[in-house]
Amino acid sequence: MRHNGIFAKVFMGLFALFMLAPIIVVIGVSLTPEGFLEFPPSGLSLRWFRAIWDNPDFIAAAWISLKLGFWAATVATVVAVPAALAIGRQKFKGREALLAFFMSPLMVPTVILGIAFLRFMSMIGISGTFFGLTLCHVIVITPYILRLVLASVTGLDGDAEKAAAALGASDWTIFRRIILPSIVPGIVGGWVLAFITSFDELTVTIFIVNPSTTTLPVRLFSYIAQTTDPLVASVSTVTIIFTVVLMIIVDRIYGLDRLLIGEGKK
Repeated sequence: MRHNGIFAKVFMGLFALFMLAPIIVVIGVSLTPEGFLEFPPSGLSLRWFRAIWDNPDFIAAAWISLKLGFWAATVATVVAVPAALAIGRQKFKGREALLAFFMSPLMVPTVILGIAFLRFMSMIGISGTFFGLTLCHVIVITPYILRLVLASVTGLDGDAEKAAAALGASDWTIFRRIILPSIVPGIVGGWVLAFITSFDELTVTIFIVNPSTTTLPVRLFSYIAQTTDPLVASVSTVTIIFTVVLMIIVDRIYGLDRLLIGEGKK
């Protein structure tokens, strides 16, 4: 096995530092006892974490983001799994066009998507509702699930299915006992990535929310526009910890390598 040279290690170290630096600054600012943004902090205090509980708007927005992420990721999974099975396992006219259609939200600027969603939701009378917000997020995050499930589907071993069919197994039995267990890592990985994407989504969401459906990213954006204090950093730190805990749980259950790049735990 070839080992990385000193320049490669230095480059990777600098790149990792570049990626981690904003997170370190945010966490450091959230621990300051002062009433202004300060890094490095002059002391360590949980003052601004306690301040989160004194601000019910942030708590309500966090619950809306959690519910929105859960339902949007779940509905998107229901849409993406059959689509991935059809595109990955069947040969039919328009297959490439169908794949491009499902992946198109990744190619369109999110600002354009936001304006289009705003106009369309207003026309059908669901603009600003939680249902309309969920539909918009489903469209935005479906490509993330489709990509991972499609990768799992295209990597299936057809010999096991042929052997099961030769022994008299029904199509449903083959799907339930062979196909579904093989693509579960892709489904779980896609759901997690979709949930995180929906939870953090701002550009599209800001066009279609109203005061009763304001999500946490939109609440943070609005708060920063009016006030600059370490409360924003403490809310961001809690969000970072939540995301890290979620990824650790998924890694312990399925393994991130298996979920994200298809390698099994050794």
